[in-house]
Amino acid sequence: MKRHAKKEKERIKVIIALAAITSAIFMGLNIGGNNAAASMGAAYGAKARTKKQAVILIAIFSFLGAVISGGDVVRTLGNDIVPGNTITLVAAIIAIAAAALSLFIGNILKVPVSASQSIVGSIVGIGIFFGVLDTSLLTEIVGWWVVTPVLAFTLAFICGKFIHPKLLIWLIDHESEAKIRSIITKLLTASGCYVAYSAGANNAASAVGPLVGAGFFDQTTGTIIGGLTLGAGALLIGGRILQTVGDDITELCTIRAIFIEGIAAVIVHGASHAGIPVSLGQIVPAAIIGIGCANEGFNTVKSKTVKRIGLMWITSPIIAGLIAFGAMRIVS
Repeated sequence: MKRHAKKEKERIKVIIALAAITSAIFMGLNIGGNNAAASMGAAYGAKARTKKQAVILIAIFSFLGAVISGGDVVRTLGNDIVPGNTITLVAAIIAIAAAALSLFIGNILKVPVSASQSIVGSIVGIGIFFGVLDTSLLTEIVGWWVVTPVLAFTLAFICGKFIHPKLLIWLIDHESEAKIRSIITKLLTASGCYVAYSAGANNAASAVGPLVGAGFFDQTTGTIIGGLTLGAGALLIGGRILQTVGDDITELCTIRAIFIEGIAAVIVHGASHAGIPVSLGQIVPAAIIGIGCANEGFNTVKSKTVKRIGLMWITSPIIAGLIAFGAMRIVS
């Protein structure tokens, strides 16, 4: 009898471990397909890169960003919003699965959903269930969510209104057409790789943070697994979101795409160093809207797409939190 009970306990442990690994992989794939793919949306919309080129670059540099710079955000999601010793392995699995489900819905609808908002929403649901939540940190994170897209819009509007026209005139006056094309291609490659790196640094934690907090992975292993799954997700399903971000918001030229990618990369990278999970899926479209408004006016923005994106931004963390809280009630 004791031997049978021991075997049953071991079997349950194996099932839970497999569920943990599966949830992390599923989440990472959806992040790679949704938010990380948005990092190349601007360049794809400007016809500077093909889908194949874009997703390969995303895969490589999002992995590097996760491994080299992803640790701070992993700590925030794994230990700070809700204390790591509070999150059980089952709770961590539920948190990741709930966030992945909201991201999966976004991928089906071809809308860039925030992985950061989804995972924070699900962790908050877990924290409410256990009655332990760092509300001051949560308030700070939400503040970043409000400020970063506004900042991206503002900087992109300024660049589009004042810098872009002067830069274009200077290039035409001082460089040949072939030289201009070469400069723009190199800058687009550099800016796109940087924003993909920043996305990996910030978003890998969404796939593995709760599992690190629960002690299932150590931080190094977690960031490696997160980076690998982000890269795989970009390769497998990243092309769907490129279309929405690159073509369905406003028209882009190559120089504007460079401004957008550079602005997004700096903002996301800065947030990663502060340990704050932010939304690349918010920041890139906000910058695209800003530069579009600067050059063509507010009427050129395709409001139907923007409204659809805005609705998912608001609802995705709420949905993830409700799913996580409800699942914890059922499991307990």
